[in-house]
Amino acid sequence: MAAFARERGFVVETAKFEDWDPAGRMFDAIIAGMTWHWVDPEAGALKAAQVLRPYGLLALFWNVHQPPAELAGAFAEVYQRVLPDTPFAAAPRDPVAGYGQLLDTVAAGIKTTSAFTDPERSRVDWERRYTTEEWREQIPTFGGHSTLAPEKLDQLLSGIKAAIELSGGTFTMRYVALTLTAHRSRDRAPST
Repeated sequence: MAAFARERGFVVETAKFEDWDPAGRMFDAIIAGMTWHWVDPEAGALKAAQVLRPYGLLALFWNVHQPPAELAGAFAEVYQRVLPDTPFAAAPRDPVAGYGQLLDTVAAGIKTTSAFTDPERSRVDWERRYTTEEWREQIPTFGGHSTLAPEKLDQLLSGIKAAIELSGGTFTMRYVALTLTAHRSRDRAPST
């Protein structure tokens, strides 16, 4: 992603958020999409509080996908065969509940700084229809999938393709967009 952005003329700094040096800069907003689960909840919130101006916004987003039940089971079987040690190989479960626990942890980290308003949660349900090929294009973008050995990725994509083709070649994926937002307090300095 950094190379892609640089190729398009953006200035990109690469660092772990908790260790990143803002070089004295302050910001009106910090937005993280599908990434804050890799940030230490307390250290990340403290860094955010240190670089946000008063009333600045911390906005964290996650998109949780929920395949139709028959495909959820078929996808899990493919993962069990190809990548048995990944969370994707687990029996289908309620992914929104799992993300709820994640949001609880992130909100607790934000509260430890004493520098933010109480975190607010919101949810937007939406859906999208995919063809086999459209979904196969998504898979390499999932966490950890870009580092798979080519033969493992090929096995995974072939298995997923077969599962979707058996169910008619298209399907509707349900999504839940979850957000957690908090504003930097005006008068409170972050506690360390």
